[in-house]
Amino acid sequence: MTEHPVTEPSGTEPPRTGTDRTYKVGYFVGSLSSTSINRILAKALIRLAPSDLDFVEIPIRDLPLYSPDYDANYPPEGTALKDAIGAVDAVLFVSPEYNRSIPGALKNAIDWASRPWGQNSFDHIPAAVIGASIGAIGTAVGQQSLRAVLSFCNARQMTSPEAYIHYTPEVFGDDGTVHNAGTEDFLRNYMREFRDHVVRVLTVLPR
Repeated sequence: MTEHPVTEPSGTEPPRTGTDRTYKVGYFVGSLSSTSINRILAKALIRLAPSDLDFVEIPIRDLPLYSPDYDANYPPEGTALKDAIGAVDAVLFVSPEYNRSIPGALKNAIDWASRPWGQNSFDHIPAAVIGASIGAIGTAVGQQSLRAVLSFCNARQMTSPEAYIHYTPEVFGDDGTVHNAGTEDFLRNYMREFRDHVVRVLTVLPR
């Protein structure tokens, strides 16, 4: 697992930044696999997140392939996706790397959400990217591809800490439990930083 140094000590959650409101986070799992390790990572992130983050998955499985032909008359699946993004305060992408890039299903969902032209659902939304792989580089190249797309979509991305997770079944339980203290601390800190990023962005650019 490639981990950047954790600057905060582990232990109790630090004081909240900003108000005591709850922030609703929509999360995308980039894999459609029934045995997705990134879905397991998403469970771990939710377990370790600060208590003022409330999570809801934004599903992408049933979307048809995007075409500009739909722009004048969006199908229900595309409208439901855009409505789901509109109902959250921030988005979290938990995704594998396919062929050094973005999984097709996730890219298709981003294309749907960013259209029609002038109705980009990701505009100014707080966002973060993380992913797990059984390989040593832990989705690093795929994340750069995803970040480039989100930059064009004008999402307000968390740039640090980066998190490229090397997955092993000895460390991650299927229910999202993490069996390595260092990994647990790293992921907990990542979610704290994400929470603080969401607060900062929404302070300047309220949804």
